[in-house]
Amino acid sequence: MRNLIHSATVISGGQSTKHAWIEFDEDGVCARGTNDTWRARVAEHPDTAVIDGTGQVVTPGLIDLHCHGGAGVAFEDGEAAIRTALALHRAHGTTRAVVSFVSGSIEDLVSRLETVADLAETDPGVLGSHLEGPFLDPGHRGAHDPEALRTPDVRTVDRLIEAGQGTLRQITIAPELDGATEAIRELTAAGVIVAVGHTDADYATARAAFDAGATLLTHAFNAMHPIHHRAPGPVLAAIDSPGVTLEVINDGVHVHESVVRLAFTEAPGRIALVTDAMAATGAADGHYMLGSLEVLVEGGTARLVEGGAIAGSTLTLDAALHRAVHVVGIPLPEAVRALTETPARVLGRERDLGAIEVGYPSDVLLWNDDLTLQRVWADGTEYPAAHA
Repeated sequence: MRNLIHSATVISGGQSTKHAWIEFDEDGVCARGTNDTWRARVAEHPDTAVIDGTGQVVTPGLIDLHCHGGAGVAFEDGEAAIRTALALHRAHGTTRAVVSFVSGSIEDLVSRLETVADLAETDPGVLGSHLEGPFLDPGHRGAHDPEALRTPDVRTVDRLIEAGQGTLRQITIAPELDGATEAIRELTAAGVIVAVGHTDADYATARAAFDAGATLLTHAFNAMHPIHHRAPGPVLAAIDSPGVTLEVINDGVHVHESVVRLAFTEAPGRIALVTDAMAATGAADGHYMLGSLEVLVEGGTARLVEGGAIAGSTLTLDAALHRAVHVVGIPLPEAVRALTETPARVLGRERDLGAIEVGYPSDVLLWNDDLTLQRVWADGTEYPAAHA
């Protein structure tokens, strides 16, 4: 089916274009333009489904670099659970996602990597895996099982890379651990993105990790030292490293809106809004498991039953965008960039994902003027939108 949305505001590439139109089908974006030039396209293809976008906003599909589940299930629960949770997030505008796993035994992680590798062969919405551990600092473990944590070694790193079959996209490492620098170099040489996170690192140690090849900061401000005027910590190390992107969980729980605003100001074009969503996303409050640890969700906030640490979020990316614009005060084009172009660039996919350009996949979202999601297309196929 060929679709054409006209008379909308198109947000893509950090730009806002009014009175714009886009034409797309299952093979990708066919054309785009402004004003009434869309009429000639419809004349050429009279079977086109024409959608009046007056007063509405069109963006690329959203990309989540860090997500653990939703719809009542965790990604650790297997292939069916991954599909179920991703369908929930797709209804909220996430058309592509990296599947994140919490720390576990190496055997379990190998099995999970193999599952995602198989899924990625047939589902373009699955961008690969993210291992959030097990190479984390026990003192900043957050909602990770301390029994699963370990220091990196060459044999283990090689095994994880092999299990991913080219789909291990990123791994979070505490760079102060023994063997971390060697692991960072080995992983980056294999094309795996290394993220600094769940770490006791100071500014200098984090900068050294970025110099060694790490290019991402896992959920900035959380599970790491805060900014201090004499000890700036990993966040400012990331800000001071031009090639590094900072993940931010913009749910109003993990990071205060004024701090989110600060991050956008200090690292323009280098903020990737993520969900870090766990199983309770899109489901009821109650008891859940995150890996091997029990979580209690109350009022949409997830915390470990033992110790009370924040245990992921119940955020969806459409809510992250709405909050970025209407609460934090980020201009719409910049907020959309943090959910599309920037995560695509982190993954090395900026030339084929994260924008509405001719030849890009038909990952297209239609929003009303208050940023409530109305319609979702992923790879040219329309799926139900959560708020339509």
